[in-house]
Amino acid sequence: MADAESKPAAQSLDVVRARIDEIDAELLRLVDERAGLATEVAKAKAAAGEGDRFALRPGREAHLLRKLLARGRRAASPTLIVRIWRELIGDSLSRQGPFHLSVWGGSRAVELARARFGAAPRLALAAKPEDALAAARSLGGVAVIALARDSAWWGRLLAEPKLKVFAALPCLASWGPMSALAVAEVDVEPTGSDVTFWVTDASGPAAPILTALSRDGVAASLMVEAGGLKLFTLAGYYMADDERLARAPGGLSGVIGAAPSPLDV
Repeated sequence: MADAESKPAAQSLDVVRARIDEIDAELLRLVDERAGLATEVAKAKAAAGEGDRFALRPGREAHLLRKLLARGRRAASPTLIVRIWRELIGDSLSRQGPFHLSVWGGSRAVELARARFGAAPRLALAAKPEDALAAARSLGGVAVIALARDSAWWGRLLAEPKLKVFAALPCLASWGPMSALAVAEVDVEPTGSDVTFWVTDASGPAAPILTALSRDGVAASLMVEAGGLKLFTLAGYYMADDERLARAPGGLSGVIGAAPSPLDV
């Protein structure tokens, strides 16, 4: 009886709703203030002579989201936090300059693109992966392209070092397996927990390639193969000129980018 009497009484529904209304009003004020600051950032960059640079900084975004997810909380899930801040970041980027998405891969690719970049950037469907990559060459362009067994579009990046894979979608493991990649002309930097994307034309099964990489201390997994090429993920961040990769099987090979590991792992 004593334990039951010591429990705090449940708040009435009206009290709870009133508090939600107060929080909503404060959230709106803060979101509006944040949106205004994005415009100020754009002005500051223009004054510094950086107004013609794409504002996307995937490494900085990963650090921000991991910092938020590491903070103590009572009820907000990783999904809720990531979805809210992806929308805020996407809106901020769109206010700082050109920002547009070109997507190939059907409705799932569109869903992943919106989950990663928010509702603010203009989105166009590409007829083929090459069209999406072409759009990514323009200022503010991002290509979101599905991984498919009948397309080795990612192999084209070996000949286009300015275009880099910078994100693996989805960014949360709880949203399903990796099924699309985001590509743009951006700087890709290590974040402390990353996967690197490496392509090789080595023939035969993947097992001997994995063994050769493993002997050199490289943990790898085959993602997809098509058109005589294989795409692997490497655990960690690898530079394009890493000697261990230079010793790996294949006459034509190379790093095509890197991405933060899933944020909820």
